[in-house]
Amino acid sequence: MQINIFPIPLVLDTTAIAGASLWSLALYLGFSPAGEWVTEQIDRWFNFAERSLYTSEAEFERTRKAREAQNAFYASVFSIVPFLGAGALCNYGVEISLGKSWAISLGILTCIGCAVYELGRRDGQAAGK
Repeated sequence: MQINIFPIPLVLDTTAIAGASLWSLALYLGFSPAGEWVTEQIDRWFNFAERSLYTSEAEFERTRKAREAQNAFYASVFSIVPFLGAGALCNYGVEISLGKSWAISLGILTCIGCAVYELGRRDGQAAGK
């Protein structure tokens, strides 16, 4: 027995999901300073928004360390969202211009290239210190 939750059939294109994920990972690795900046901004916003929920200063200070750690975790998880959007756009652009197989192939190549770039960038920073 099949139960339809949605009134229209929901079709997921697995190649589009895989391609967008590959492209978003490549962009996240290639633009890692931007990813760190996005994470910091989301963390700041979470900490600011949560401050308004407390009326007692003592209660706020007592639970500060645990809340800030939890907000940092959530910020790191949510920081991938802009890169997922940009990855979906990159995948869509390559898919329209070159085809589905090229979108996956170029996503893999870009992901490997950005990972090598990130390793070199971090090694250069460590050697410069």
